[in-house]
Amino acid sequence: MRTMPARHPGKAGCMAGFFYTEVLVAVVLIALALVPAMDALLPGVAGSAFHETTAEDHYQLTGKLERVLAERFANLAIAADAAGNPTTPTSYSEAITYPGGRQMKCYVYLSRYDGDNADRDNNPFTGTDEGLLWVKATIAGTGIESLVSDND
Repeated sequence: MRTMPARHPGKAGCMAGFFYTEVLVAVVLIALALVPAMDALLPGVAGSAFHETTAEDHYQLTGKLERVLAERFANLAIAADAAGNPTTPTSYSEAITYPGGRQMKCYVYLSRYDGDNADRDNNPFTGTDEGLLWVKATIAGTGIESLVSDND
């Protein structure tokens, strides 16, 4: 029976693991590489909260605008005449409470509108057309607007 020669730890081909210094160098290199990687991810993480509130505001605005546009034209015309100008909030304005408890004021503006610019002054709020209203909903300075006619 043939026996295998004894192997010495210092000889090539017989190492079974890593030296502690190799492991330590690898850990240090990984740690040094993670710092800039984490710094690169910070704007994305911070932006996600901003995106969430912006998306919530957008959905609240579109929902509010749709509810206002679903109203009878006569009711909207009364509210527009009561406001008197396009910069005065109407009675359709309200405070909105979000699911997380955040509260914002949603302002709704209504005004008669000059769709055909018959008076040629390029001001959409003078020389208004009968049966045409401008509607704008805003939350925190962001707004969406639409037109509604008596024929809708």
